[in-house]
Amino acid sequence: MNDQYYDALLNVKTGGEQKGFNQSLHYHRYEATSYSALETLFNQYELKSDDQIVDFGCGKGRLNFYANYLFGVKAIGVEMNEKYYAQALRNLTDYAKRNKSSADKINFYCCLAEKYKVSPLDNRFYFFNPFSIQIFMKVVKNILRSLEENKRDIEVILYYGSSDYIFFLENHPLFNLKQHVPLPGLFEHNSNEAFFIYKLSY
Repeated sequence: MNDQYYDALLNVKTGGEQKGFNQSLHYHRYEATSYSALETLFNQYELKSDDQIVDFGCGKGRLNFYANYLFGVKAIGVEMNEKYYAQALRNLTDYAKRNKSSADKINFYCCLAEKYKVSPLDNRFYFFNPFSIQIFMKVVKNILRSLEENKRDIEVILYYGSSDYIFFLENHPLFNLKQHVPLPGLFEHNSNEAFFIYKLSY
């Protein structure tokens, strides 16, 4: 199944990638995770209906709509680019035309990732290499701080994770690698083509 098929199924437009570069070197160019990669992930990694997944650097909301459609989860998108945020909102309106009962579980926020206030209900966090390790560390710190309000089961999902991200989590006392999901046909040529799922242990 190609990206056009799933966009049509979900009644959204999430294709394309960012032209040019962000002004800040800390933030990377936007590119949506391919639906084929998401298929591979969710064939091996299941979300529960009471999970709440946050996609940092969500762009036009592809992960949010796909995860909500598959599992009925609450899905939060955090995007700093106002243009992509506006497109995500338009997509939400269109998605709701076919999925009225579940569309109210999707929310988007236009802000820097490190400024997003982690909800006590957020428990799954998705990163497609959206920013520098410095920003990533700040976001993880915010996630851990949110545990003071609500102790819960937390997992971090990395796609195309940078070596800095992986090194940080591998050496963090509270995170353990739970699952490694390579993408068939791609991982053999590029070891970045994989999902790394880390579980918080405390």
